[in-house]
Amino acid sequence: MYHFRDFSKGLVRGYMLVDGTSPTGRQSMAVEVAATRRRFTRAEYYRMAEVGILGRRDRVELIRGEIIEMSPIGRRHQAFVDNLGALLVLRLADRAIVRVQGPVALADDTEPEPDLTVLRRRPVPYKEREAWAEDALLIIEVADSSLAYDRSTKLRLYAEAGIPEYWVVDSAAETVDVYREPGAEGYRDVTRVAGRATLTLHAFPDVELTTTEIFA
Repeated sequence: MYHFRDFSKGLVRGYMLVDGTSPTGRQSMAVEVAATRRRFTRAEYYRMAEVGILGRRDRVELIRGEIIEMSPIGRRHQAFVDNLGALLVLRLADRAIVRVQGPVALADDTEPEPDLTVLRRRPVPYKEREAWAEDALLIIEVADSSLAYDRSTKLRLYAEAGIPEYWVVDSAAETVDVYREPGAEGYRDVTRVAGRATLTLHAFPDVELTTTEIFA
């Protein structure tokens, strides 16, 4: 499950107003003042890291201007990320870059850190430019407690950004939801892969991964 940090939430203050018209003395009443939620840009988000507000141990990502704390990585989650990373690096070789738990900028106020991203190779290397949505060929989220979030909030974000293919790996059920054909309302092509099966990458149809390998 993803938790909200208090970085983007203002304080709610109560004020006591004095009513001096009462003949018996002063009466007070509590008034709640609604707080305005503060949203951040990517530039502000990185500045917070530079000045130490966000530390290296903070597992957070920026989603629609809000700083979201990510769930701790469990044993099965990490194992399946390791398996997928090794398989994709081996099968893709130099045809693409496999980024593990690194950022992808989707908008000025949104920068998730998917478990795995298959990135296009560009003439300008990523050490000199950020990875944006148009660079991503495939995004994979491995989920346990974050499953509902990855199938809803994350799915809409990736579809709106035009990510051509998105996988949600359910680490408990050992299934893979494959989403293709993004649009404003989500993905039009959805397939759940379970049991012994083979998955192919939309961008590289000759690249195959088996569920036996993924969930080893």
